[in-house]
Amino acid sequence: MQTPALPTESEKDARRRMPRRRRKDARPSELTAAALELFVEKGFAATRLDDVAARAGVSKGTLYLYFDSKESLFKAVIEEGIVPTLIAAEQQLAEHSGSAIELLRKLLFGWWQQIGGTRLAGVPKLIISESRNFPDVAQYYHDKVIVRGRALIRTVLQRGMVSGEFRTLDVETAIDVIIAPLLMLVIWRFSLCFCGQETDPAAYLETHFELLANGLSRRQGIQ
Repeated sequence: MQTPALPTESEKDARRRMPRRRRKDARPSELTAAALELFVEKGFAATRLDDVAARAGVSKGTLYLYFDSKESLFKAVIEEGIVPTLIAAEQQLAEHSGSAIELLRKLLFGWWQQIGGTRLAGVPKLIISESRNFPDVAQYYHDKVIVRGRALIRTVLQRGMVSGEFRTLDVETAIDVIIAPLLMLVIWRFSLCFCGQETDPAAYLETHFELLANGLSRRQGIQ
C-alpha cells in the first residue's frame, strides 16, 4: 500500500489561510446575529466590537467594513430583527376583515412567536437597564419599535370601539396596560427565571388575553 504524501509547508500555509478567506466576505446578517447574542448576554455597555467580531469569526477590520460603531450595529439588529415583524403586523392589520378581538389575539401571539420567544426578547430588558447611560440608543428603539407597536394596538382598540365591540376606553392608558404584562414576561425570561421559578409562556399569554377579552368587551350595562 502506497503511503500518502505528507502536505508540504506551502500546502499547510494555504490550508491555514482558507478559513480566513472564507470568513472575509461575512454577510452583515452574521455580524448582527453575533451582536444580538452578546447584547443579550452582556448588555450594551459590556459588549465590545472585538467580541462581536470574534463571535462572528471575522476580524475587527471586517466588521468595520459594515458598521462604524456599536450604536450602528445595534440599530442594524433592530432593523433586521424587529422592524420586519412590525411591518408584517401592519400589513396584517390592513388586511384583517374579522373582529377586533381576533386581530388583537393575532398581534399578541404573533409578537410572542416572532419576538418574545426568541433572542430578540432580550432587547427590551437591555433598553430598560441601560437607557439612561445610552439615551441615543434608547431613543432610536423608542422611535423605531415602541411608537409603531403602540400604533398597532391603538388602531385595534379604536376599531373595536367604533364597531361597538369594545367599550369606551382611555386608549393610551389601555395600551400601557396591554403591553405591561408582555414586557414583564420577557424581563422575567431574561432575569428572575434564573432564580428557579419558571413561567409557562403559553399559559401566561392565554390568561392575559382572556382577561383582556373580558375587560374590553362592551357588555350590557358597561359602556
